[in-house]
Amino acid sequence: MLCYPDRRSALRAGAAVAAGALTAACAADSRTSSAPPAPSAPPAKAAPDRAAAAAKAAPAPRRFAGQPVEIGHGPRGRPDVALTFHGNGDPAIAKAVLAEAERAGARVTVLAIGAWLDAHPEMARRILDGGHELGNHTQRHLAINTMPEAQAYAEITGCADRLKRLTGSIGTWFRPSQTQYATPLVRKLAQRAGYPHVLSYDVDSLDFTSPGAAAVIRTVIGTIQGGSVVSLHFGYADTVDAMPPLLEELARRELRAVTTTELLTP
Repeated sequence: MLCYPDRRSALRAGAAVAAGALTAACAADSRTSSAPPAPSAPPAKAAPDRAAAAAKAAPAPRRFAGQPVEIGHGPRGRPDVALTFHGNGDPAIAKAVLAEAERAGARVTVLAIGAWLDAHPEMARRILDGGHELGNHTQRHLAINTMPEAQAYAEITGCADRLKRLTGSIGTWFRPSQTQYATPLVRKLAQRAGYPHVLSYDVDSLDFTSPGAAAVIRTVIGTIQGGSVVSLHFGYADTVDAMPPLLEELARRELRAVTTTELLTP
């Protein structure tokens, strides 16, 4: 039962009820003429900086001391290899490849095409959230080595801009499109865009020719060694089918599939 010491306090309590402050009115005793004002609510905390959080997950490119501008493989004396994927094609196949890698405890490097990220922006977070790393494979996957300087630079920065918008970073690595090796001009343009190194490879799986999973496995296993960087592709069913036996064979040889950054970190 609610009790008030006098008529005046009762009227004040009624007003407090109307204002949504009944609790404060009940706390007043008969010796006070008015209840102290309720403390104001603390200001709402600012929303976390999503770009900063994303940038933490997708670090900016770093320079690896002792490594050339164009990197084809890592240290040969370590039992690590880097499986690198050209990010393009059906996202369902890409997710299946990532799932197979994660099931085996492997981490990969994805060089995404900017136009693919435009069509499937959710894939950027899916890659990073799986513990993998994400890089730049130009905006439209054209023959970059044959382009005029301005056009080639636009291909690099176009993809870099999309990566930064989606993740807070321009991506860990740059790989030129439609070529294994970059020309001196493209290497210079990549550095201008913020990539200290161009990422090549020393093992070509040829999975983009759809030779069958068994052929993909034979090609990779026949040439891979410690420190190798392997070129693979999203978008091909053969690659999905090849992943489990390929990763099993790597484990049998005591080779560990890691990100390119891990491969090159002492």
